[in-house]
Amino acid sequence: MTQDLTILGLESSCDDTAAAVVRQSGDNAPEILASIVHGQADLHAAFGGVVPEIAARAHAEKLDICVEEALTESGLSLNQIDAIAVTAGPGLIGGVLSGVMCAKGLATGLGIPLVGVNHLAGHALTPRLTDQVAFPYLMLLVSGGHCQFLITRGPQEFSRLGGTIDDAPGEAFDKTARLLGLSQPGGPAVQAAAEKGDAKRFRFPRPLLDRPGCDMSFSGLKTALLRARDAIITEKGGLTEQDRADLCAGFQEAVVAVLAEKTRRALAIYLEGRPLAPVLAVAGGVAANTAIRAELETVCAGLEVKFTAPPLALCTDNAAMIAYAGLERFRAGDSDDMTLMARPRWPLDKTAPALLGGGKKGAKA
Repeated sequence: MTQDLTILGLESSCDDTAAAVVRQSGDNAPEILASIVHGQADLHAAFGGVVPEIAARAHAEKLDICVEEALTESGLSLNQIDAIAVTAGPGLIGGVLSGVMCAKGLATGLGIPLVGVNHLAGHALTPRLTDQVAFPYLMLLVSGGHCQFLITRGPQEFSRLGGTIDDAPGEAFDKTARLLGLSQPGGPAVQAAAEKGDAKRFRFPRPLLDRPGCDMSFSGLKTALLRARDAIITEKGGLTEQDRADLCAGFQEAVVAVLAEKTRRALAIYLEGRPLAPVLAVAGGVAANTAIRAELETVCAGLEVKFTAPPLALCTDNAAMIAYAGLERFRAGDSDDMTLMARPRWPLDKTAPALLGGGKKGAKA
């Protein structure tokens, strides 16, 4: 397909309800005509994390509102949409199901194609939406729920080089903030505190750096911070603001060190394929951390690899990336029917072994 395509995308895999309209004319650069995101932070604030049932209800209430706002912002009507793209997984199953059912209703009512999108593919293809990066490129997806290195070879062709075997970095940041009494989401709060702290006061472990490969672990790092916190409380009877800042600085430095070293290893594997224009792209909410970005840019500069990261609004969950991933798939001639299922788990690289073990229903990637 080389004709002009206008895609409406829906995203509801976690705690952001989003709708977006993306258009691509022939081989020209894609254009985001509208991108609407309704967060749920206020709904979950009292619980210290996302409550799946609350999230699912909020998605069901907000999806049609997001669609209407996206259409208004784009200046288009539903009759001008060529296909509906929707996150079909992985994610919190209630939220994913809300989005899939809404998309099925729209596609059926309009008589247009439905395209199910892997949420991770949305992140992985974002550099093509924002910077028209050519295949193949190395993608570091680093967020609250995921962390993996992917060689992105095509719209549906991904090779996973490694990933976290337990907590994702964003989850570790959130738990660290919770342990230290900081606000949620934890990433920005920990970064802000770390900027006032002494990273040398606490030397936290760098998990899995003593082992080969690109897999990562952040659960033990969180446990080490908990023990350091408890030692201070035992000694002083509580935490000062400086204690919190120093703990955050030490924690963040350890995360940066792990990501930097694992990125060097992943780049070495990627560069063995001799890509014509090597690129490291990073996306996901944790990609907004300035210390992590700066260190990754340094790693890339040393290896003469271009570094790129989408704007913050496209690093976190959004529907523009889903619309574009759906556009790439639809342009290749692929779409789904009404049997499209919501999936809580959906690995991009189906040939790679499961990172978190397996169960009766398959790999928990």
